[in-house]
Amino acid sequence: MNEKGKLIVISGPSGAGKSTVVFKAIEGRDDVCFSTSVTTRKPRPGEVDGREYFFVDLDRFREMVENDELLEHAEYVGNYYGTPRKFVEDKLAAGVSVFLDIEVQGARQVSRKMPEAVMIFIAPPSLEELEKRLRGRGTDTERAIEARLIRAREEYREADFYEYLIINDDADKAARELNAIIEASHCRFADRANLLL
Repeated sequence: MNEKGKLIVISGPSGAGKSTVVFKAIEGRDDVCFSTSVTTRKPRPGEVDGREYFFVDLDRFREMVENDELLEHAEYVGNYYGTPRKFVEDKLAAGVSVFLDIEVQGARQVSRKMPEAVMIFIAPPSLEELEKRLRGRGTDTERAIEARLIRAREEYREADFYEYLIINDDADKAARELNAIIEASHCRFADRANLLL
């Protein structure tokens, strides 16, 4: 039974532990990958085109937007980023599920273009815990922490279109929940109805 891969969209506030949960969930699996984004920013030392990002100039990026070659796109700190449709579709057709770790606005764009995508929001058990985690990282200024907490509240209000909510109070448990969602998504009737013919 050769099944298509699933597009799995992961969102959640900075400090929710999304990367930890996803990496625990996919450890040892060869049927999943992360999407490689397109960006207009210049490569940093050691970055390879097609590995960390697909590096393009602004004109090519605009052309990709115009031709609907991106599932979602956004501007961040003067550079543009997007998810290339062809990369994702090729992986899915090969039976590989693709993870997108993107902001809520980008996730909404993806859900409009690919309504079959599996939409998952990962959150900490409370905003107090989120603040504790952000402070524990020791990488942000007080102002940056406050901005991240304000953004988290906004994301919570905007997240009502996600199908699944994982509360990351324990990364191993959250990873098991993520794997269960992925497995269940492969069992959707609409995706397997052809097997009954």
